[in-house]
Amino acid sequence: MMAARSKKTAVSKAHGTVEKAKGQKIARALMQPSVQAAATIQRFEESETDLAYFTEELAAQVEAVNGGDLKRAEAILITQAHTLNELFNSLARRAANQEYLKQYETYFRLALKAQSQCRATLETLSAIKNPPIVYARQANVTTGPQQINNGTAVPTRAREIETEQTQLSGGSHELLPDTRASGEASRTNQAMEALGEIDRAEVRRG
Repeated sequence: MMAARSKKTAVSKAHGTVEKAKGQKIARALMQPSVQAAATIQRFEESETDLAYFTEELAAQVEAVNGGDLKRAEAILITQAHTLNELFNSLARRAANQEYLKQYETYFRLALKAQSQCRATLETLSAIKNPPIVYARQANVTTGPQQINNGTAVPTRAREIETEQTQLSGGSHELLPDTRASGEASRTNQAMEALGEIDRAEVRRG
């Protein structure tokens, strides 16, 4: 009896594992973008075509885009732009035929929305055909001993200060004469000589 119970438990666990794997596989398939889009297309088209055919075609389009082929994407955008342009003109003509302001505003607001979406669609198509060029500048960081900017060595702050001091001193590495110190020393010597003369005069009188 114990063996039969153990066998039954093992069969139940195996069945649960199989059911879990099956459920995960179904969920993974349903979450694929191509399957979701296929189900939506089938519903709006009210088509009796098998969902698998829609999914297969969408998956092929996804693979083409992943490979760099954007012809279908460009075709979708340009045809949508023409459709939106047709909506704009149709709604604008309906607005012109209205007698009351409220209906006129409603139709014309919808017309302008279609016009805005048409413009945005064409801008997207233009961005695909002519991708914008991004220019990146290399930052100069002077925290280290030396940085390289576009192949040119950039001096550190200490070297810049040394260069500035050299330029101020006329390009010489010798110390500039301290004229202030020389002037003070000259005045001090003159004062000492005057005191000496006074002292010598007093000594003679004594």
